Parts: sequence; structure tokens; C-alpha cells
Amino acid sequence: MAPAVPLALLVLVALLAPGLGVAFPGCEYPAHLWCSSWEIAVACQAESRCADLSRPAAAPVELSLYYESLCPACREFLVQELFTTWLLLPAEALSITLVPYGNAEERNVSGKWHFQCQHGPEECLGNMIETCLMHEAKNFSTYFPVIFCLESGSSVTKNLEACLQVYAPQLDGGRIAACVQGDAGAALMHRNAQLTEALDPPHQYVPWIVING
Repeated sequence: MAPAVPLALLVLVALLAPGLGVAFPGCEYPAHLWCSSWEIAVACQAESRCADLSRPAAAPVELSLYYESLCPACREFLVQELFTTWLLLPAEALSITLVPYGNAEERNVSGKWHFQCQHGPEECLGNMIETCLMHEAKNFSTYFPVIFCLESGSSVTKNLEACLQVYAPQLDGGRIAACVQGDAGAALMHRNAQLTEALDPPHQYVPWIVING
């Protein structure tokens, strides 16, 4: 179920949290040092006088989404919360990692990885398509709109070409298909399994959202 608090607000809180509750020392500095650092300028309430002193940029909020391609709650969160938040916030505010695997299980049969997914083989295929898409596209701003298109459409597994045409026509659908059907896709899914299994504490459901570790 999508969280009641808007994700954009949670991200802004995470951005500001490192500075909340921190008491700067009183202004014990001579006036000629007031603009020597942002912290001193704040302590001396001299921010407006230090026009050339830029405020240190906050580190981006790191959000990791562990999900399944056909999980209804995952699709709702990704489409209605995460994608819209990403569109609204500045690019430097939010760093997103997508890990499509969730409650799947893997087994190694004669040196090859096989996967069983909560919502059946089609979900395993959807997970694989999105994983190979990320691998081929590399750039988050290129593949996230395509994943949004897949997850918001009628079929996660059948709309890849249509979504590519709209959001990333520069990507080669044939290369993504080759990844899905070959050993590369299985290896990438195995990595997703390892990332999911390494969660501490372990995930209890999906979508499982981790913010700043």
C-alpha cells in the first residue's frame, strides 16, 4: 500500500534531517570572519551579508525500491508516488535504485539460474525485461520513464517496443530481448536476488523502500 505521507515530503525531510536539531555555537567570531564559512555565517546570523558564500549543497536522498513487476501495490507506488516525485524534485535531490525481484526465489540448476516469482512466470519475465532495460540504457533518466510506461500500461511484458518508441527510441529493443533470453539476463537477475537477500533487516513485503540505507 502506498504511504499516506507524500513521498516528496519524505524526501525533503530526509534532505533536511542532517541539519535538524543541530545547535550552532554562539557567534564568538570577529566580524571579518563571519563570511569565512556558511556555519559561521549562520551562527552570527550574517547570511544576508555573505552574498558570495554559497550554501553547501545537501547530498541527494538515496531511495532504493525493491519490488515486483506485477505486484499491484508496487505498480501503484512506482507510478503514482515515485515517478511523480522524481518529476517534481530537482535532479540532484533524489538518487533512485530499482531492484525488481521482491519475493521471487532462485535456484541453480546445472550452473544456470532459474527463478520462480510470486505472480508467476509472466512476472519473472517482467522483472527480467526491466532489469535488462536498465542494463542496456545505463542512464536512469533514460530507463525510468520506460519502466513507468510499462508499469502504468496494460501489460508489463508486451509493451516494451511501444514504450521505447515513446520514451527512449534510441534504445535497441533487440539488444534488450537478447539480454532477456540469454545468460546476461539471468546473471543480472541473480544480482538482484543477492541485493534483495542482503537487506538488513530482511524485507517483509513489497514494495520495500529503503531511504539512505
